[in-house]
Amino acid sequence: MGEQPVRVLACGDVEGRLTALFNRVQTIQKKAGQFDLLLCVGEFFGTTPEAEAEWQQYKSGAKKAPIHTYILGAASQETVKSFPSADGCELADNITYLGRRGVFTGVSGLQIAYVSGREAMQEPAPAHCYTSKDLSALVAPLTSSSKFRGVDILLTSQWPRGVWHYGNNPEVNTKFCGSSSVATLADKLKPRYHFAALEGAHYERLPYRNHVILQENAQHVSRFIALATVNNPAKKKYLYAFNIIPMKTMDASELVKQPQDVTENPYRCPTKDKTDKLKTGFSTTEEEEEPGQQFFFDLSKKQGGGGGGFRGRGRKRHSDGDGRGRDQQRDGGDEHHQGQPKQPRRPPQASGPCWFCLASPQVEKHLVISIGTHCYLALAKGSLTPHHMLILPIGHYQSVVELSSEVLLEMDKYKSALKSFYKSKGERCVLFERNYKSQHLQLQVVPVPLDRCTTEDIKEAFMVQAQEQQMELMEIPEHTDLKQIAPPGTPYFYVELDSGEKLYYRIQKHFPLQFGREVLASEALLNIPTRADWRECKQSREEEEESCKQLRDSFQPFDFAWED
Repeated sequence: MGEQPVRVLACGDVEGRLTALFNRVQTIQKKAGQFDLLLCVGEFFGTTPEAEAEWQQYKSGAKKAPIHTYILGAASQETVKSFPSADGCELADNITYLGRRGVFTGVSGLQIAYVSGREAMQEPAPAHCYTSKDLSALVAPLTSSSKFRGVDILLTSQWPRGVWHYGNNPEVNTKFCGSSSVATLADKLKPRYHFAALEGAHYERLPYRNHVILQENAQHVSRFIALATVNNPAKKKYLYAFNIIPMKTMDASELVKQPQDVTENPYRCPTKDKTDKLKTGFSTTEEEEEPGQQFFFDLSKKQGGGGGGFRGRGRKRHSDGDGRGRDQQRDGGDEHHQGQPKQPRRPPQASGPCWFCLASPQVEKHLVISIGTHCYLALAKGSLTPHHMLILPIGHYQSVVELSSEVLLEMDKYKSALKSFYKSKGERCVLFERNYKSQHLQLQVVPVPLDRCTTEDIKEAFMVQAQEQQMELMEIPEHTDLKQIAPPGTPYFYVELDSGEKLYYRIQKHFPLQFGREVLASEALLNIPTRADWRECKQSREEEEESCKQLRDSFQPFDFAWED
């Protein structure tokens, strides 16, 4: 393709340090060649007499910016006086104020949407603030076109609230950071790059996708980058350089390429079991207003209080066992309470009786094969085959998508150990999970003799039986995590084959509870149709103890928990 990329520099709060900024830009241009434009977000002007004197040199023409520089408007009352009007205009040679809000399209076709200042908390809005009307006026003309796919770049001074969801954590206090309106704006405008400042921090979020996997056509990814203040003493990054080919001249298949580290969209957190967009005062549909904190659950109970203290729309969310909800944990809460020594993390507890919590009196301990730090292995009750096992979390989690990273890691260790164990027996394993009418996560691991059927046969058997029941099993792309498709609370059925292929079904209304066993027991696979229902395969306690002892001894050489 013959498109020329546009070479762009983006910068955080300048706060009047123009000479420092432009010297740095000149150094970069000497090394890397000329850039086409510099985009500044956050507070451009300073309030000190030195900053004022420095600006006068550029304004009078004594000094000149070495690059076309585009800036946003005031983000505080003190700097409003530096802007002659609310509309964009040239402030000095090569320095242009974009305006309160709008879209700037360069000669290359690069489309840059921008909003100056901070969100107004009252009417009439102060001069350094934008209102929901400003945002609607920006979004409506763009999104009303059926051809709209997104903008190339979005410039805002404020961060979008919650941008850290599903991603890496920033070094800022997320409790008070960002605006929900900017989050909605970013969700609607789908920028390929979104820059913001004002927090004095540098944060490059992992790229996130703008489509729901398997439900919508692939779209381009978005990258959010927050930049620090020019010449900050901590030497945090304040300049970001990148090349971009305008979306309108790009080949569609190139545009929608997904990087390996892409995550779920942070602005579409699950609410009430359906994936909703953030609702704020600025919305193109008249929706019922919800409080801005709708995604944060008050789980700040005492240490280890996994049982009570749930709040929020009648849906239980288990705390992470150390008393904090997962959403709050992601929000950078302290690792231990002030003034208290750090407690070892207790796994989450069930609020009522549970057959699978290891600490529960109901658990059948004689079926346990191996106990790790976060997970344990048990013989399946009424097992399909003598080596049919379950991987279970020790704490009370309902499904794989709710697991914390350390539990997931250990679950993967058990999967690897079981694969090696089965391989030594001439078997391959199939894993499946049913997150429906189940209280505690059970990952079923069923071995199938290699000489009985191929992985392809197993996959086909699941697909065919699902079709017969009017269910559509979908294949999940290789580098996609189940968490990205099924937000917590989603009922689903999930299969993992020894090839790494994964099948997924989002359970709608009814689902045959024994489906996984029925497929494996069918004629095409294990050919033991009478064992499809576990209740038909019950053994006496003595038989179970004997089976378990044999399996424990057999598995021991592969059991990493023995070494720990």
